[in-house]
Amino acid sequence: MLLDPAYSQTYVEDCEVCCNPMEVQVSFEEGELTSFEAIELGQ
Repeated sequence: MLLDPAYSQTYVEDCEVCCNPMEVQVSFEEGELTSFEAIELGQ
């Protein structure tokens, strides 16, 4: 997965281990990662 450090992003991706979907949220400030959160969706 490639992230663009120019802006905050939210997307859904399947877990490589259990195949359940998860929502991933990342935030950047001045090119630096400031926040990362992964939330399990479903089950």
